[in-house]
Amino acid sequence: MPVWALRKEIMYWIPGVVASWLIYRWYKDRKRVPNKQDKYVYITGCDSGFGNLLATHLDKLGFSVIAACYTEKGEDELKKVASDRLTTVHLDVTDSESVCKAAAVIKTLVGQKGLWAVVNNAGVAHPSGPTDWLIVDDYKAMLAVNLFGVIDVTLSVLPLIKMARGRVVNVASVFGRITPFGGPYCVSKYGVESFNDSLRLNMAPFGIKVACIEPGFFKTNVTDTVIMKDNVKKLWDRLPQDVKDDYGQDFLAESLDMLDQRFRMLTDGNLMKVVNCMEHAVSAVHPRTRYSAGWDAKFFWLPLTYMPTFIVDRLLRQNCPKLKISGL
Repeated sequence: MPVWALRKEIMYWIPGVVASWLIYRWYKDRKRVPNKQDKYVYITGCDSGFGNLLATHLDKLGFSVIAACYTEKGEDELKKVASDRLTTVHLDVTDSESVCKAAAVIKTLVGQKGLWAVVNNAGVAHPSGPTDWLIVDDYKAMLAVNLFGVIDVTLSVLPLIKMARGRVVNVASVFGRITPFGGPYCVSKYGVESFNDSLRLNMAPFGIKVACIEPGFFKTNVTDTVIMKDNVKKLWDRLPQDVKDDYGQDFLAESLDMLDQRFRMLTDGNLMKVVNCMEHAVSAVHPRTRYSAGWDAKFFWLPLTYMPTFIVDRLLRQNCPKLKISGL
């Protein structure tokens, strides 16, 4: 067969193969686990945002939800809108004693059934800014929540998940795959990605499935522009004068304006896009290993991760505010 004819034959079959694969994936994704009322799901960070929505969503689907909140107000508000199946526990993911107490309550609650899933959702995003604006304590504070909290909570209930041959669902970020800004946030999320990958490999022989949620920009407390701009101002105010001189007095105002523009353009208000990914990871018979949530993650950030570094650096730097020192 001539080469041109072979190429034509291949091009003819490609749409059919892609369509068949999509139909198979759709059919596979639709299958859900039975007996949901017997399955306990432990969710961290349920005071607001994704965690709060996921807790009420899984409760409506019939799961026995254990919602961990940082505040009493969060617990009270959640109880008002949930069924009697939902249980709340106080949890500070940065405090190992608090983590152990919550695990003890869960062990008593689930008994011999074990824990079907833990969803590590709790996280913070401040402070964020240029690396030389920060001190090591800024990194320690965020890593304590976003990374060490994920590890501590997971290890505290892993024996219970083994009993149920259940799932671990870790909420990372698309910024665990690419770093467009400075500070500890991306560092912490890269760590979650690595922990997730190692856990998935180690737990596979026990029948435990491990999934990673990688959202883009969504409108939550984490991406509240008022809070973020206040954080940037505080970082600027504590800088020594020589660092301020390097950046120039216009840098702060330009950075705040750019933050507003980018978040107005990129943030998505439909939080259910992320919650639906979480729900699928918990309830599907065949969960995916990774979930990309948000149009910006799928069509902008993730494609960037596959490009050569020099191209990515140029794209990310060309829209940054200009430093005074860069003109020297």
